[in-house]
Parts: sequence; structure tokens; C-alpha cells
Amino acid sequence: MLKELLNLFRAHDALALMKRDFSEMLALSYDLTIDAGRILFGEVSEGHRRAELRERDVQINRVEREIRKQVITHLTINKDPGDVPYCLLLMSIVKDVERLGDYAKNLAQIRYDGGAPVPGDTNGVELHRIRSAAEATFGTVSEVFATSDSKRAVGLIQDGRKINRRCDELVAKVSMSAYDAATTTSMVLGARYYKRIESHLLNILSGVVMPLHKLDYYDEKVLGAAADS
Repeated sequence: MLKELLNLFRAHDALALMKRDFSEMLALSYDLTIDAGRILFGEVSEGHRRAELRERDVQINRVEREIRKQVITHLTINKDPGDVPYCLLLMSIVKDVERLGDYAKNLAQIRYDGGAPVPGDTNGVELHRIRSAAEATFGTVSEVFATSDSKRAVGLIQDGRKINRRCDELVAKVSMSAYDAATTTSMVLGARYYKRIESHLLNILSGVVMPLHKLDYYDEKVLGAAADS
């Protein structure tokens, strides 16, 4: 699916503009996620960066609306029916990128809304590792998507599903801990938001390997074929 989309991007100025704006959305969401993690783990002042993060989220929403307008305009003016499925793909995944910005903003809010610093115990270390893994996935998605690298996409999807299971396992461990309410809030919400970030990244990656009607769904046969291609 994605290779054909990339060919269209090269062939049409309108679709090339959509590609540029989509890349901008990804970059804004990535930077927002990195900064939100720094706030959650107390590496920077939450109050110092909060206004900047809100503005970046507004930018992400603005670019999403622009891409949707571009898609609608292109499909209205352009008479090539072959563009339709690829434009639908773009309409789907821009929503995932927009949601990435929302969950990053939620991460940054945890401490402001009463969450305590992430503890330095085993559970805190695991949350930090989950954060690092999610950020690593995010840092690779743009390149994998741009190059339509199906093998790397499959590897990231498989790794991402493991990260999500680790998030669930961490929440279960926290539920049996003796943390106070503020620490529990930071740990549970941190794990949940990183799981949602990872899930939306996997949805974007599914556009590299899955047919349009199976976006956000991981057919093992299709993944296996993509890994072997």
C-alpha cells in the first residue's frame, strides 16, 4: 500500500504537499513526546515548558486540519480514482498522529495534576525503560514510513506489541504495591499513556504493511509475508 502512495507523492504536487505536512505533524508530535517524558521524569521544569507544549499541540491540530482539507480538495478536483485509497490511508493515519500529540500532552500533565516523582525502584526503572522504548520507536517511524521499509515496520510492530504488554504488566504490579496515591497516579497514567502512544505508532506502521481495509489490524500472515519480502 505505502509504496504506491509514495509513488503518488512523487507524481503529484498536491500529494507531495500532503506528505510534507504529514512529516511536519510527525516531527511536532515526536518533539512533544520527548519533552513530555522529560517533564514526567522531572528532568525539566513542568511550568517552564507547559505553554510551549500547548502551542505545539495546537500546531499539530492545525496541520491535521490542513491535510484533511488538502485531501478533500484533491479528491474533488482530481478525477483519477486510483488516488482514492491512498488519500483514505492518509486521512486515517493523520488522526493517529493527532492522538499522539494528545497523549504526549497528557503525559506532561501528570505531575501538574498531582502526580508524584517517578520512584527509583524496580517499577520506576521499568517505566523509564518503557519510555525509552516508545521514544525509540517514535524516532524510527518517520524514516520507516518514508522509505516503505516493510521488514523494519514488521520488527517495530512486533517489538511494540511487547512494549504494550509490559505496560499492562507494570500497571498490575503497581496495583499490588504500597505506593501513595500521588505515586500510583504517576506510575499508572505514565504506563497507560505510553501504551497509547505506542499503539498509535503501530497504527501508523500498519500502513506500511497492511492493506487499506486492515489498517490498525495485525494479520499474522500478512506480517509474515512482509517480513520475508
